[in-house]
Amino acid sequence: MQLIDSIVAEAATFRQIRRDIHAHPELCFEENRTSDAIAEQLTKWGIDVHRGLGRTGVVGVIDGHKPGTGSIGLRADIDALPVTEKNTFEHASRHPGRMHACGHDGHTAMLLAAARHLSRERDFAGRVVCIFQPAEEGGGGAREMLRDGLFERFPVDAVFAMHNWPGIPAGSFALSTGPVMASSNEFRIVVRGKGAHAAMPHLGLDPVPVACQLVLALQGVISRNRNPQEAGVLSVTMLQAGEATNVIPDSVTLQGTVRTFSTSLLDLIEANMQRIATHTVQAFGMTCEFEFRRNYPPTVNHPAQTEFARRVLVDLVGEDGVQPFEPSMGAEDFSYMLQQRPGAYVIIGNGGGEHREPGHGAGPCTLHNASYDFNDEILPLGASFWVHLVQRWLAQQAG
Repeated sequence: MQLIDSIVAEAATFRQIRRDIHAHPELCFEENRTSDAIAEQLTKWGIDVHRGLGRTGVVGVIDGHKPGTGSIGLRADIDALPVTEKNTFEHASRHPGRMHACGHDGHTAMLLAAARHLSRERDFAGRVVCIFQPAEEGGGGAREMLRDGLFERFPVDAVFAMHNWPGIPAGSFALSTGPVMASSNEFRIVVRGKGAHAAMPHLGLDPVPVACQLVLALQGVISRNRNPQEAGVLSVTMLQAGEATNVIPDSVTLQGTVRTFSTSLLDLIEANMQRIATHTVQAFGMTCEFEFRRNYPPTVNHPAQTEFARRVLVDLVGEDGVQPFEPSMGAEDFSYMLQQRPGAYVIIGNGGGEHREPGHGAGPCTLHNASYDFNDEILPLGASFWVHLVQRWLAQQAG
C-alpha cells in the first residue's frame, strides 16, 4: 500500500479527533460543536474556511502551488443518528439518544487528515474544495448546501465522497459505475370510512378491511407492474387505526417507503399506487387521501470519474483490493451533488467488527446499529486515497 508517511505518522492525532466527534454526536442541522471543531482545525492549518452553507456546513479551500485551473470537491458527512449507543468504551456517546452509528465521525476525520497533508504540502495544481456536509441522515444537507450556492461559490470539475462499509475487509475498497444507492421516498394513504359500533358494522363503513386489501393490492405494483429486471421495493411499514376494541374507526392510515434506482420506475410506482388506492376505496364507497413524498434521488456514479477513482484505488491497494460494489437500497444525499457535477461515491471497507474495543455492545458492527464503531485502522488509508486522488486528478486537469 502506498500510504502517505506523514498521514501514518499523525494517525493517533486523527484517531483522537474521530473519537472526540464520536463522543459528542449531533443530529442533522444541530452540528454546531462538530462544525466549530472542523473549522478550528482547518483554520489552524492555514486553510481558507467558509461557514453557514446548509446552516451548519463547513467548506475548506486549498490552493496548490503548481499552476493550474482545475478543481476537485471532496465531501464528508458530519451528522449523527437518533440512536442510543450500546457501547460503553471510553469514547462512546455522552448523549443518550444520539450516536455516530454510520461512521460519519470517521469520514470527517479522514477528510481532515487529507486536508492537513494537502495544506502543508500543496504539491498539486489547482484547487481542492473540502466539503463537510451536515444532515445526511434525512435532512438533505447536500441539497441545502447546493441551495446556498455551494458550486457557484466554489466551482469544481468533479466531486467525490467516501463511505465506510462493514463486512468489506479493512484495507480494501468497493466501487461501481451507475446506480449505487437507491432513491428514498415515503407515502401516506388515509382510508376514510364511517365509524360505528363494532357490533353494528352495517351502520358504518369499515375502513379496516379495505386498508388490509389495499396493503395486499399495493404489492402487485412491484410484482406485476414493475419490469422484473429493474430493482424496486415498496414496503407498508405503518398501519394506524382505532382507539377501542368495540369501535369501528372512521379512518385508517397506511405509511411506508418506496426505493428505486431510476426515476422512470419511481414515476410508474407512484402513478400505480395512486390509481390502486383511489379505485380500491371507491369500490367500497369510501374515499382516500394519497400523499407521496420524494426524498433523496438515486445516487448514480459517473463512468469516467468512477474509472479514474478505480485506477487510483488499484494503485493504492492492488487489483484484488478493489471489488465491485453491489448497489444498496439504502439512500444517500450525495446524490444531489452528483446531479450537478460528475463524480463518484467510493466505498471503503470497515472490516467485520473485530476492531472494536472492549466494552462494545452485543449487536453486530453494522451501519445504523447501536453497537457499531468506525475502524480507526483505516483512517490513514482513506486519507491517503483522498490525497492520491487529488494529486492525480488535478495533474490530469492541468494537462
